Formats: sequence, C-alpha cells, structure tokens
Amino acid sequence: MLPIHELLNRLRWDSAFAQGDFVIGYYDRVEGKIIQVPLQRVHITPGDHFSCQVTDEDGYAHDVPLHRIKEVRKDGQLIWHREH
Repeated sequence: MLPIHELLNRLRWDSAFAQGDFVIGYYDRVEGKIIQVPLQRVHITPGDHFSCQVTDEDGYAHDVPLHRIKEVRKDGQLIWHREH
C-alpha cells in the first residue's frame, strides 16, 4: 500500500491524477468516527510526513496526524484505505 504522505504528494504535484473531487476521511477520537473532509480544506506542509491541518465546517483549523487518515475517495470512489 502506498503511504498516505506519498498519495497526498501525488495529489499536490500530479495535475493529471489530481483531477476530480477528493475527500479525505480521518478518524476523530473525540467523536469516535470517520470524518469526511474535502481536500480543499486540508493543508499539507511540504516535507511534513507526520500531520496535516484540517479546517472544519466552522472555519477552525486543527492538526490531524497522518496515521489517523483512514481513507481517500476520488469522485465518490474509495481509492485508498487503511484498516480502522
């Protein structure tokens, strides 16, 4: 399986692959469920292989460790996942 930081880098740098509607699903420990976030609300710092910053629906940004990302969907289709 491709590491999540490599997939996120490919989305950033491969414009042909990055065409479509991407959604990142991460596990929220407080809510105890997978939270779906459009890729447009995910900020990835180049070179950071440990976390990303996610902006929630209310506009608040918080760090999400990359190991808590559990799935990535493209146009509604699951293209990457890790066991919960």
